Amino acid sequence: MNNSQITLETLRFPFGKFEVPTYIQENQITLWIHEIKVFPIRLKELVENLSTEELSLIYRPGGWNIKQVVHHCADSHMNSYIRFKLALTEDNPSIRPYFEDRWAELVDSQEEDLTDTLQLIAFLHKKWTYLLERLTKEELDRTFFHPESEEQTRLKENIGIYAWHCNHHLGHIKQALNYRNVFPEIVENLELK
Repeated sequence: MNNSQITLETLRFPFGKFEVPTYIQENQITLWIHEIKVFPIRLKELVENLSTEELSLIYRPGGWNIKQVVHHCADSHMNSYIRFKLALTEDNPSIRPYFEDRWAELVDSQEEDLTDTLQLIAFLHKKWTYLLERLTKEELDRTFFHPESEEQTRLKENIGIYAWHCNHHLGHIKQALNYRNVFPEIVENLELK
């Protein structure tokens, strides 16, 4: 992609937005679960040797820095794991949204030593994928309700959303390292929302 094609939208969504397939096949679910399973390894390889300065690089103007992205993944994926368990044990439960932007500003999201967060993500994903790999067809069709979007989400869709989420944030980190806080002029002149 050359600089004239770069917009704030392409920086926000390096892989585009997630689109739920009309029909989700079993092999697609298996591939998504694999993406979730290997995410901790891919993330650690990408960030474990970064300097303090590199951890402070942002992936787009007005966006989070690398350390915030990593801490966000732990926060988001813990919430997702809990939502799966709620949906598996309750009838279409209403999940509790959270202000991810506010969480990203908390002191633990500013921590430069990512060791604990990377370990948390590794252990969480191990437990999470153990659960996901054993879901029955009936369980994959269970749902939860999101009060903000007022939509029901089937667990098999949510597996896809979080496989996308893993790659989405790996893309953000790679982007931050690529641009090193120097973004094309076309992006700098856009109004941030």
